[in-house]
Amino acid sequence: MFEGMPFLPKPAALHIPDGFLTPEVAALGWLLAIVTVWYALRKTRSQLGERQVPVLGVLAAFIFAAQTINFPVAGGTSGHLLGGALAAVVLGPWAAVLVMTAVVGLQGFLFQDGGLLVMGWNILNMAVLTSLSAWLLYSVSVRLYSTGHRATMVATALASWVSVQVGAAATALELAASGTAALSVTLPAMLAIHAVIGLGEGAITVSAVTLMRGARPDLLVAVKEDTIGGRSASIVAVGMLAALLLAALSLVASPDPDGLERVAEELGFASLATSPAFEFLPDYTVPFIQNGSVSSVVAVASGVLIVFGLLYLLGRRLRRDTR
Repeated sequence: MFEGMPFLPKPAALHIPDGFLTPEVAALGWLLAIVTVWYALRKTRSQLGERQVPVLGVLAAFIFAAQTINFPVAGGTSGHLLGGALAAVVLGPWAAVLVMTAVVGLQGFLFQDGGLLVMGWNILNMAVLTSLSAWLLYSVSVRLYSTGHRATMVATALASWVSVQVGAAATALELAASGTAALSVTLPAMLAIHAVIGLGEGAITVSAVTLMRGARPDLLVAVKEDTIGGRSASIVAVGMLAALLLAALSLVASPDPDGLERVAEELGFASLATSPAFEFLPDYTVPFIQNGSVSSVVAVASGVLIVFGLLYLLGRRLRRDTR
């Protein structure tokens, strides 16, 4: 879109565009996603503490911004944080599902990042399966072995890597179910690329959790009890500042295709992708801002603020429902 601008935010890994899945498979994805998110709302309502409400919004904003920073991996492919493992470690599985659903939903509706018809599967792959698989592995590992720092970080890294593989495998299964590409070809290709991307996911997640553990360890036990100390305003201010700084750094994202894009190109089904029916902020740009760099930063920063507001308001509503 902008000639001479090689560094623009890339679409998130594993986002399936419309055209890759059949209408029947896409409809099943929506049904399963609606049921799962409804259950996550019920579970979170009974677990959410008053001081955890701003953490929902801040974490969603941070993950949204971090997802726009693609890092290069082998073979001219890029990857980036998915965030399901990070959300699960901080907030627990069901609140993590809500955080990631808001991120994926906003990316699809506002930025046309992933198709609307197939959004059910994008939510399941990147919000539900990554969060639940990461939490299952993380919680079991910590319970069986140790809650010490080193053991916890190893569990976090492993859970992060596995969550990316689970999402990649699910995407391959959905493509195969739609007849887009044979599972015998798609599955190993997706797993191979995302095995490398998962290493970046683990490194970023461990770094973020280590920083939280050092500065605000109470955040990491928020799922069990309402122990978050300090003022909510300070949590919001620091978290949103970090998210907005990441929004600015999105300009240096790798321009290489992400994992699913690379597989689609190599296996010859990339041309099946269809154009979105409408465009608000396409490809993380603001159409009426001519300067490419400014357009991208404003678009990402807008997403950061919107997703924070959505999750904060949702958290407040869930808390009111428990009174």
